[in-house]
Amino acid sequence: MAKSMAKTAEEYIQELPEYRRESIKAVRKLILEYLPDGYQETINWGMISYEIPLDRYPDTYNNQPLSYLGLAAQSDYNALYLMPVYQDEELQDWLSEEFEKANKKMDMGRSCLRFQTLDDLPVEAISKIIAHQTPDEFIAQYEESRK
Repeated sequence: MAKSMAKTAEEYIQELPEYRRESIKAVRKLILEYLPDGYQETINWGMISYEIPLDRYPDTYNNQPLSYLGLAAQSDYNALYLMPVYQDEELQDWLSEEFEKANKKMDMGRSCLRFQTLDDLPVEAISKIIAHQTPDEFIAQYEESRK
C-alpha cells in the first residue's frame, strides 16, 4: 500500500484492500487488548502507530512521539513493528524461540515482523511483547539506549 493519508486507524483500515483488512483488524484488536495504559493510537509514519505522546515525553532524537509499536499493510505483506524487540536482543531471541515452539516461520527485520494473517504469528508471544513495557519502562529503556 502506498503511504496512507488516513487520520484514524479506522480510516486506515477502510483504505485497505478487503483481503488485507481482516488481518490488520485482528492484529489491531490484539494490540488494543494488551497495550499498557499510557500509549496513544495514532496515524504516524503512514501507518497505525502506538506511541508516547510528545506532551508526555518530548525529548526524542527526532522530535517525533516515541514509537512503541506500528502496524502497517505494505505492498507484499503486513508488518508489525516491535520497538521493544528492536531495543532488546534477549527479547528478540525469546521471540524467535516462541516462533519455533509454535512451528511458525519468523520473517523479521530488526523491528519489522512481516506476516500475512494473524495465523502466521504466535499470538501468545506477541501478546506478551505488546504488554511488555509500560510507557515509563519504555522511556527508561529508550533513555538508556541513547547514552
